[in-house]
Amino acid sequence: MQRVQQGDLVEVIAGKDKGLRGEVVRVLTKKNRVIVNGVNIMKRHRKARPAPGGQQIPAQIIEFEAPLHLSNVMLVCPVSDEPTRVGFRFTEDGRKVRYSKKSGSIIE
Repeated sequence: MQRVQQGDLVEVIAGKDKGLRGEVVRVLTKKNRVIVNGVNIMKRHRKARPAPGGQQIPAQIIEFEAPLHLSNVMLVCPVSDEPTRVGFRFTEDGRKVRYSKKSGSIIE
Protein backbone atom coordinates (compact mmCIF):
# COMPACT_ATOMS: atom_id res chain seq x y z
CA MET A 1 0.00 0.00 0.00
CA GLN A 2 1.31 3.44 -0.98
CA ARG A 3 1.14 6.60 1.11
CA VAL A 4 -0.13 8.52 -1.91
CA GLN A 5 -2.55 6.87 -4.32
CA GLN A 6 -4.23 7.79 -7.58
CA GLY A 7 -7.13 10.17 -6.97
CA ASP A 8 -5.73 11.67 -3.74
CA LEU A 9 -5.62 15.42 -3.20
CA VAL A 10 -2.03 16.51 -2.54
CA GLU A 11 -0.23 19.79 -1.90
CA VAL A 12 3.22 20.59 -3.27
CA ILE A 13 5.57 21.42 -0.36
CA ALA A 14 8.78 22.15 -2.29
CA GLY A 15 9.85 23.48 -5.67
CA LYS A 16 8.57 26.09 -8.10
CA ASP A 17 4.91 25.12 -7.57
CA LYS A 18 5.04 25.18 -3.76
CA GLY A 19 1.60 25.65 -2.23
CA LEU A 20 -0.41 24.42 -5.23
CA ARG A 21 -2.90 21.61 -4.80
CA GLY A 22 -4.06 19.02 -7.28
CA GLU A 23 -5.34 15.51 -7.75
CA VAL A 24 -2.90 12.66 -8.34
CA VAL A 25 -3.35 11.44 -11.91
CA ARG A 26 -0.75 8.67 -11.83
CA VAL A 27 1.74 7.14 -9.39
CA LEU A 28 5.08 5.91 -10.77
CA THR A 29 6.06 3.53 -7.96
CA LYS A 30 9.39 2.33 -9.35
CA LYS A 31 10.63 5.91 -9.77
CA ASN A 32 9.01 7.26 -6.54
CA ARG A 33 7.20 9.96 -8.49
CA VAL A 34 3.65 11.22 -8.97
CA ILE A 35 1.92 13.16 -11.72
CA VAL A 36 -0.38 15.83 -10.29
CA ASN A 37 -3.13 17.46 -12.35
CA GLY A 38 -2.32 21.11 -13.18
CA VAL A 39 1.04 21.15 -11.37
CA ASN A 40 4.61 21.20 -12.77
CA ILE A 41 3.52 22.14 -16.30
CA MET A 42 6.27 21.71 -18.90
CA LYS A 43 6.40 22.58 -22.61
CA ARG A 44 7.79 20.40 -25.35
CA HIS A 45 8.43 21.67 -28.88
CA ARG A 46 7.66 19.10 -31.58
CA LYS A 47 8.91 19.24 -35.16
CA ALA A 48 6.62 18.94 -38.14
CA ARG A 49 6.43 15.30 -39.15
CA PRO A 50 4.74 13.14 -41.74
CA ALA A 51 1.53 11.33 -40.83
CA PRO A 52 0.05 8.20 -42.40
CA GLY A 53 -1.75 8.83 -45.69
CA GLY A 54 0.63 11.47 -47.01
CA GLN A 55 -0.54 14.14 -44.55
CA GLN A 56 1.78 16.48 -42.64
CA ILE A 57 1.42 17.18 -38.89
CA PRO A 58 2.48 20.79 -38.25
CA ALA A 59 5.05 21.86 -35.67
CA GLN A 60 3.51 22.52 -32.26
CA ILE A 61 4.19 23.26 -28.62
CA ILE A 62 2.70 20.66 -26.26
CA GLU A 63 2.07 21.34 -22.57
CA PHE A 64 2.06 18.41 -20.13
CA GLU A 65 2.38 17.64 -16.43
CA ALA A 66 5.85 16.39 -15.54
CA PRO A 67 6.31 13.95 -12.63
CA LEU A 68 7.16 15.23 -9.14
CA HIS A 69 9.15 13.32 -6.55
CA LEU A 70 7.05 11.85 -3.73
CA SER A 71 9.04 13.78 -1.12
CA ASN A 72 7.87 17.07 -2.65
CA VAL A 73 4.15 16.40 -2.17
CA MET A 74 2.06 15.89 0.96
CA LEU A 75 -1.38 14.36 1.24
CA VAL A 76 -4.19 16.77 2.21
CA CYS A 77 -6.26 15.53 5.16
CA PRO A 78 -9.95 15.25 4.18
CA VAL A 79 -11.08 16.32 7.68
CA SER A 80 -8.82 19.29 8.52
CA ASP A 81 -8.05 20.31 4.89
CA GLU A 82 -4.35 20.69 5.76
CA PRO A 83 -1.26 18.81 4.53
CA THR A 84 -0.53 15.83 6.77
CA ARG A 85 1.77 12.88 7.14
CA VAL A 86 0.33 9.45 6.51
CA GLY A 87 0.47 6.45 8.81
CA PHE A 88 -0.81 2.89 8.56
CA ARG A 89 -2.90 0.88 10.99
CA PHE A 90 -5.04 -2.23 10.98
CA THR A 91 -8.80 -2.12 11.56
CA GLU A 92 -10.73 -4.58 13.72
CA ASP A 93 -11.51 -6.75 10.70
CA GLY A 94 -7.80 -6.97 9.78
CA ARG A 95 -7.68 -4.50 6.87
CA LYS A 96 -4.62 -2.25 6.53
CA VAL A 97 -5.71 1.39 6.12
CA ARG A 98 -4.06 4.79 5.84
CA TYR A 99 -4.71 7.43 8.47
CA SER A 100 -3.91 11.10 8.91
CA LYS A 101 -1.26 11.72 11.57
CA LYS A 102 -2.62 15.25 12.12
CA SER A 103 -6.29 14.44 12.77
CA GLY A 104 -6.13 10.67 13.33
CA SER A 105 -8.94 10.04 10.83
CA ILE A 106 -8.89 7.16 8.37
CA ILE A 107 -8.22 8.08 4.74
CA GLU A 108 -10.34 6.09 2.29
